[in-house]
Amino acid sequence: MKKLLIITLMTLFFISACSESISPADKLMSDPKEVKISSLEDLDSVFTELHYTQEDWEKGDKEVPRLTFEKVNPKWQEVSKNMPVENKKTIFLRLMLPLVLVSNERILQEREIVKSAKLTSAELIAIGVKYKVVDKGAGSLTKQQQQDLLTRVNTIPPSLALAQAAEESAWGTSRFALEGNAFFGQWDFSGNGIKPKQQRTELGNYGIKRFDSPLASVEGYMLNINSTSAYQSLRDLRAKEVAAGKNYSGTLLAGTLIKYSERGQAYIDGLRHLISYNKLGLTDDTYLSNNKLVHLVY
Repeated sequence: MKKLLIITLMTLFFISACSESISPADKLMSDPKEVKISSLEDLDSVFTELHYTQEDWEKGDKEVPRLTFEKVNPKWQEVSKNMPVENKKTIFLRLMLPLVLVSNERILQEREIVKSAKLTSAELIAIGVKYKVVDKGAGSLTKQQQQDLLTRVNTIPPSLALAQAAEESAWGTSRFALEGNAFFGQWDFSGNGIKPKQQRTELGNYGIKRFDSPLASVEGYMLNINSTSAYQSLRDLRAKEVAAGKNYSGTLLAGTLIKYSERGQAYIDGLRHLISYNKLGLTDDTYLSNNKLVHLVY
């Protein structure tokens, strides 16, 4: 009897420990509610049910539902041609904003680990490898590497992410978005990317990186910004704003993306115009609701 009691207590402890390791946010994201969408009317109904409409926005409601979708509907390219431009933009932004906020939420979870974990923590080392601060096989981080990691593991303003997604995917209508959930035009030299119809051979055998889902595309974009040397200036400016206790905006950080496009300053000016004209700065204050994840399928 005593042995059975010990085993039972150990089992309960193990279950409790596993449960505590799953964050509340992860619980909300697991086992999503799938909703079949076959028309724009169906999509409007979902937005209404989740209190995610223009009317809610105008009331000052900054709460955004946990919402994902499996891919761009193949009909979107044609359907969007026959609707008012503002309607097309609204649908695109409302579908992409939850993905941006979910991706930022996961980054903040990683950031807390970076702040508090021991330098020999397996979790910390895994994050260090992910963000290219240490190589695989490292047994520990140095204090300096931990500080470097803190400049990398931080959020991207929703306004900036949305502006780049709109610009790079033509509001979700590009071939790359349709074929490979590629919303940010990231290059891929692995041979697995989507080949441009007019590939410039002088730049190598490149393609546009494809992703398994729109959410994976957003997460890939944020990891690219947060780990690639080309965007060190963005991370430095963001860290400076954080150290000064300031909020960093999409308009501010857009000025560091001179290397994101061959268009250079014209690309930066375009992003800032997108943010301003479409009032995307308002999204920087939005936050995720506590609803169970809703996953849209077509």
